[in-house]
Amino acid sequence: MVKSYLKFEPSKSFGVVASSTSNIVWSSGQKSKSGAGQAIVAANEEVLVWDIKKGELLSRWKDENCRAQVTAIAQSKIDPDVFAVGYENGSIRIWDGKIATSVVSFNGHKSAVTILAFDKSGVRLASGSKDTDVIIWDLVAEVGQYKLRGHKDQITGLRFVEPEPMVQEEDGEQALMAVDTEATEGFLVTTGKDALIKLWDLSSRHCIETHVAQSNGECWALGISPDFSGCVTAGNDGEMKVWALDVEALAASAQKVDLTQSVNFLQGRGTLHRQSKERAVEVIFHPRRDYFAVHGVEKNVEIWRIRTEAEVKKSLARKKKRRKEKLAKDKKGSGDADMEDTEGDDVTKADISDVFAQHVIVRTTGKVRSVDWATSQGSKDLQLLVGSTNNLLELYTIVGKDKLKAKSDVPDYNKALAVELPGHRTDIRSLSISSDDKMLASAANGSLKIWNIKTQTCIRTFECGYALCCAFLPGDKVVVVGTKEGELQLYDVASAALLESVNAHEGHAIWALQVHPDGKSVVSGGADKTAKFWDFKIVQEQVLGTTRTTPKLKLVQSRILKVSDDILSLKFSPDSKLLAVSLLDSTVKVFFVDTLKLYLNLYGHKLPVLSMDISYDSKLIITSSADKNIRIWGLDFGDCHKALFGHQDSILQVAFIPHNSDGNGHHFFSASKDRTIKYWDGDKFEQIQRIDGHHGEIWALAVAHGGNFLVSASHDKSLRVWEETDEQIFLEEEREKELEELYESTLTTSLEADADAQDENAEVAAASKQTVETLMAGERIAEALELGMADLNTIKEWEDAKTRNPSLAPPQRNPIFAALNVSAETYVMNTLQKIKASALHDALLVLPFATVPMLFTFLNIFALRSMNIPLTCRILFFMLKTHHKQIVSSRTMRAMLDGIKVNLRQALRKQKDEMGYNIAALKVVGMQIQEKSVKEYVDEKWEEDEEGKREVKKRAFASLS
Repeated sequence: MVKSYLKFEPSKSFGVVASSTSNIVWSSGQKSKSGAGQAIVAANEEVLVWDIKKGELLSRWKDENCRAQVTAIAQSKIDPDVFAVGYENGSIRIWDGKIATSVVSFNGHKSAVTILAFDKSGVRLASGSKDTDVIIWDLVAEVGQYKLRGHKDQITGLRFVEPEPMVQEEDGEQALMAVDTEATEGFLVTTGKDALIKLWDLSSRHCIETHVAQSNGECWALGISPDFSGCVTAGNDGEMKVWALDVEALAASAQKVDLTQSVNFLQGRGTLHRQSKERAVEVIFHPRRDYFAVHGVEKNVEIWRIRTEAEVKKSLARKKKRRKEKLAKDKKGSGDADMEDTEGDDVTKADISDVFAQHVIVRTTGKVRSVDWATSQGSKDLQLLVGSTNNLLELYTIVGKDKLKAKSDVPDYNKALAVELPGHRTDIRSLSISSDDKMLASAANGSLKIWNIKTQTCIRTFECGYALCCAFLPGDKVVVVGTKEGELQLYDVASAALLESVNAHEGHAIWALQVHPDGKSVVSGGADKTAKFWDFKIVQEQVLGTTRTTPKLKLVQSRILKVSDDILSLKFSPDSKLLAVSLLDSTVKVFFVDTLKLYLNLYGHKLPVLSMDISYDSKLIITSSADKNIRIWGLDFGDCHKALFGHQDSILQVAFIPHNSDGNGHHFFSASKDRTIKYWDGDKFEQIQRIDGHHGEIWALAVAHGGNFLVSASHDKSLRVWEETDEQIFLEEEREKELEELYESTLTTSLEADADAQDENAEVAAASKQTVETLMAGERIAEALELGMADLNTIKEWEDAKTRNPSLAPPQRNPIFAALNVSAETYVMNTLQKIKASALHDALLVLPFATVPMLFTFLNIFALRSMNIPLTCRILFFMLKTHHKQIVSSRTMRAMLDGIKVNLRQALRKQKDEMGYNIAALKVVGMQIQEKSVKEYVDEKWEEDEEGKREVKKRAFASLS
């Protein structure tokens, strides 16, 4: 009988505050009552929503079908609950924050999405990617509109510029131009790593301006002021360039057909220099005030301020005065002719360094990955949310210029809030599960955390040295940690205190420690070539200043085992007779525990053994090494049963299932730097299952004492729990599935390679991408068309025969139609409706031209019967555009198109009449409601006051352009 195994599936993931793969977004969040708002951050393949004040997780957005990391997040300006999230595989999902579900998914980019931006109406989304393309998506129709090509390297900045319709002045009187705002699609500003800044006209879908944004190689960030009057680009060496954007000219140009080429809407205004010389990552303008933040990957964020017009004038006047004084001095010396200083107080001529001033540099705890301005209602100060590369979120409060009392005051800032407890700052190096499988200890450089596995909450956090290994002591009240500095530290979980620290290996790293199966002692192995045995003793210790004594747990060294090289790993056999020690010289030595005499030498690995484990019956030992192999040895004679090439990189940890309740005592797990965990059968030497999910090398692995789950910790900062399910797996099926995955990945890439050749050099292309989903959808359409045509022909023949023989029985139809009791056209329509709008075009591209006549036959029936007219039109127009040449040259198709034209026009006219009638009726209802309700009285003078105030607030930036 074929042996079956039980499958392990991902169940929980925790330990991540924020991944450094994506930017962060601050949202006011109506749900959070605490006032500091919410932080929307990436956590590997998930998006987390944190309440910044309480430091608790509000929701977790995860798509089961998506394994790729999140690389970009954007929030809609209209609906604050709508977010666009871009992933590493080039897909984009639109999430509804209220219900934490993905509403639409798009596929168009070939590689990671780098930046996303919504337009001001929230119905279009622009995405930029590492594949150098910019795609505009229509969120209402749920399709990609077009792809803009022009950049030669990854897109680093992207913003819609949608100027308000212009007011034209004629003869001193203001005449409002009747501007159809819908007709103009606005503009888009993009920057790329190729150091270019481009301005695109989205109505005509082409690039109208290109400038070199950075003189020194690359442009890494783009920030646009909220009123679109200017933008700042930043690149390498701390260089920032300021650009004035002539919005009024842009808005006017949208109405004209012929543009004189000499107009430049974007004009360079000068260069600013940041304090640090790192490359910039982001430039972010404050949405309401004249500040912007800029940072690189270092431990600070620079806040710059845009000075008001009055300040700029004052500094210009000061400069002018100084110049005059200098001139007067020079005149006295040389008796020159009088030179008139022509430069007046014209603000537009001011040097850029007079307009922008560095406000303050915020020093942060970790290296900054992303920032966002927090604009909460209550706070008058500037607030900046900072996400660091070391798994940390912080909120800083910055004092604005208006709050400073005296001129000489330096603006101050302070760290107001932080989300730091739910994760380690550095990579986790060791894991240990308590004996009741309820708690988990994770140790990293600088911290030891105790987690409740069921609720995924962090119960305790201890500061420790650079931890390399840890273990729960019997009773689960105490955790012992071995550090790189050679110390053994005992921590009490209940009182959250350090009980004792012993300098065990005199400054040499402790690479391994293992508690004796009887629970009365522990052994530690280190880089000083010794294994030391420690007994637990309860010592009565005197309380200072009194005669009382208290019991205290101490580690007392009992024995020492000296070996020839550094010890990397240690393991007791469960029957506590043997101790296996792996050395830096790639050998494993097995000693008797009682006499410490050598029992076996295991040779075979080419590189050092990093981890090992002994099975529940003390019969097998597995060793894993940096040479990517796992070896299975017998402990009776020390013979190597099998060497398995296990992973694509060093294998850092192996672990047996600790008992044999289901006959799985010889099954084991291995975790590697290649980001996978594998589940093996140690008797048959077969791989049972490959477990994917981590996005970084897996440093540590721990199997539960019950054997029903395991926990892994990775460089991606996440702790993941994998649970045993009731689902059975068979080895043959697993192999087939792996081959299928491999085939599918190569299939879609090969399709992509040749599909795009015709558009390669065009500036605008179709936003399409073949995926496995679209291929399957295409196959389903082709199948439905064939079945449908066969059924139509059968019915037609029967009807023809029936005219001659009225008593003829109905024909034998396809079992599918008989079972569903539907007509052929309904079946085809249902098939088409089930395909997602975003995947429909790509699915139709899969169809061979031979199926097009069949499809048109059905489109004619759809038009005749008015079945889902929007979908019918969409398919018809797309197919006509795609196969235009072939259709035009085919006679049969032309006749078919005439029929479709007549039927479709009738259906559309009917729909138009219906809509017109309904709109008119709604207007009447609206007027009736308005008459019954209270009249709106508005104080005209109040409106004028508001306008006046708004004029005063106009930015200095605007007058610069």
